[in-house]
Amino acid sequence: MILLATNGSKRVRLLQAARARLKLPPARVLEWRDWLAQPALLGTALAQPCRFKIEPPGDDPAAHLQLLRDGCRLQDRAPVRPPAHGELLAMDSWFAGFDAAMARLAAQLATLPQARVVNPPRDIALMTDKLACQQHLAAHGVATPALLGRIDGYDHLQSLLRWHDLDRVYLKPRYGSSASGVVAYRRNKAGRQQATTSASMAHAGGETRLFNVKRIARHENPADIAALVDALAAQQLYAEQWIDKPRIGDGHYDLRVVAINGQPVHRVARMGNRMMTNLHLDNQRGDPSTLLSEPDMAALEAATGQAALAFPASGVTGYDLVVRRGQAHVLEANAFGDLLPGLLWQELDTYEMQMRHA
Repeated sequence: MILLATNGSKRVRLLQAARARLKLPPARVLEWRDWLAQPALLGTALAQPCRFKIEPPGDDPAAHLQLLRDGCRLQDRAPVRPPAHGELLAMDSWFAGFDAAMARLAAQLATLPQARVVNPPRDIALMTDKLACQQHLAAHGVATPALLGRIDGYDHLQSLLRWHDLDRVYLKPRYGSSASGVVAYRRNKAGRQQATTSASMAHAGGETRLFNVKRIARHENPADIAALVDALAAQQLYAEQWIDKPRIGDGHYDLRVVAINGQPVHRVARMGNRMMTNLHLDNQRGDPSTLLSEPDMAALEAATGQAALAFPASGVTGYDLVVRRGQAHVLEANAFGDLLPGLLWQELDTYEMQMRHA
């Protein structure tokens, strides 16, 4: 097995540990930064029949910066400074660089038929473009939150809400990962507004800088909310229908399900008392079998299977869902959604299960 990854990253460590438990030799790692600098290394690495898995480049700041600068060049944009730790900077330019890299990688793999690719580059690129991915899922009959489209700024958001007669929406960076920059926006008839987000704002030199943090912030000052939305919209932002998550105690939850070869396997409830229930925000895990009724569980299985059919060439995908009253909506597809340490299905973790299916 060959990985395009960052050696020493958590994903690589977990996968290598799974291979060791199954008495398999360690996977070989081709570093993202090395492949970006010398694409010919891929042909050497994949010279023999093998299984090839692409992991995200974000674990390596040097690779992230290279993709960001490649994207700026492709967009004919002045190079941006290196982002600080956790900073959300020019996400649209980063994606332009990443998308071009995935296109180059796909072209290379077309000449290397001996490599069995876990998730093809074009699927990975599509799932990384959250807006295009949701449109793709909806076109394949998957139930998703209704999309309101791209948001150009705070004023555009207000006009869109008036047009659709809505007071609650989720705002999502088109190219963000996990809950980075996601905003739960609400307003009432009296004009009071509230924006809940994991994006922290810092103002310096007339610039609004955004940072992804674990501490969820709640903004109620219209000027702060406008600055937040405008800063996110500058990197491409879209809005979707607000769907209530099922309640549990004082909180609520949604679900992450991993599909391997199109079949739903590992699943976990992500529980918290905040708008964003992503596990990296220190929310709690729950067992879906203790939370979902039989009709809910059937809806989860069906929706995950249908979503996987929209990516038939991808062997390992993660899906985030809201399931209520026997209905399931897919919030997101994730080409790198198997990072769930310690979560077992049939006594195997996500990486062991992938090896067994392979």
